[in-house]
Amino acid sequence: MIDPGGTLGIVGGGQLGRMIALAAARYGLATHVYSPEPDSPAFAVACRHTRKAYDDEAALIAFADAVDVITYEFENVPRRTAEILRQRKPLRPGVEALATTQDRFAEKSFVAGLGIATAPFRAVGGEADLADALAEIGRPAVLKTRRFGYDGKGQVMIRPETAAADAWRTLRGAPCILEGFVAFEREVSVVAARTAEGGFAAYDLCDNSHRDHILDVTRVPAGVSSDTEREAIAITERIAEALDYVGVLAVEMFVVRQGGEEAVVVNEIAPRVHNSGHWTIEGAVTSQFEQHVRAVCGWPLGSPERLGRIEMQNLIGHAADGWRELLARRDTHVHLYGKAEARPGRKMGHLTRVRPERG
Repeated sequence: MIDPGGTLGIVGGGQLGRMIALAAARYGLATHVYSPEPDSPAFAVACRHTRKAYDDEAALIAFADAVDVITYEFENVPRRTAEILRQRKPLRPGVEALATTQDRFAEKSFVAGLGIATAPFRAVGGEADLADALAEIGRPAVLKTRRFGYDGKGQVMIRPETAAADAWRTLRGAPCILEGFVAFEREVSVVAARTAEGGFAAYDLCDNSHRDHILDVTRVPAGVSSDTEREAIAITERIAEALDYVGVLAVEMFVVRQGGEEAVVVNEIAPRVHNSGHWTIEGAVTSQFEQHVRAVCGWPLGSPERLGRIEMQNLIGHAADGWRELLARRDTHVHLYGKAEARPGRKMGHLTRVRPERG
């Protein structure tokens, strides 16, 4: 267990790292952020930072030796980086959880191996593989790179009229996975935390709306049946246990209709704090960032109880330019991430509204 006054190391300096560092400060912890990016938003709020490449072994060792426990804010940390760090200090979540969730095929195989529903999927290593996979799965389908894709990047929809060779060339021959298209009613996520001792706490199910493949609005409660919500949370707990996971994770799911009843299909696992959990900062007793700090430091988990009806909206690109008007709204909590340049598709901040529960 890491006592207050200790130092939490954070690999990655984006807005998630920034919010983890802010939560750690609330608990009397120092933070040290490791990131190669010169304008990393987390640098501004951390006690220390190291700006070095993820393959700089000497810098990684020095970083690890300066902290008490290490976590990360994004899932594309190179495995070799994670291996070096865990040899020096506790790394939470662990290397195997990271490796499983970095590769879409490995992740889907892991989830399916637990007997949990996913879209049909096949590994694709070339055009011949793609043709065979399409013959088996059918169209429409989604071709995705196995690694590094997020917010709609690294994927292409294959419709009945799409030339498979064109889709393959679009992804430049990277190792891929073909997934059958899921006719879903809504997209939801469970944000939850697990401790090294197996303690588990989940927030209420989130309903997520996307625009241009990027999360736009999260609403809680999600508006599904209580049975569906219980099933989604139970699935998340099974996944966290099987990964021996420590920290906050999110499991993204589709709600589908089967025989007139709601059911859930797992889409992706995010081994980190998650955009759809940002509402917890004002909307829950314990925020997802505080919960993550508690879990990785070996502390008891806090209450995930929701404090009202919640709506969280991302500020994408130049939507954050109207920050003065946003700050004038009496019912709105404004979060700006300190990024120097607004670009299309770049998350610049978010808004949260917490309203009383209806009778």
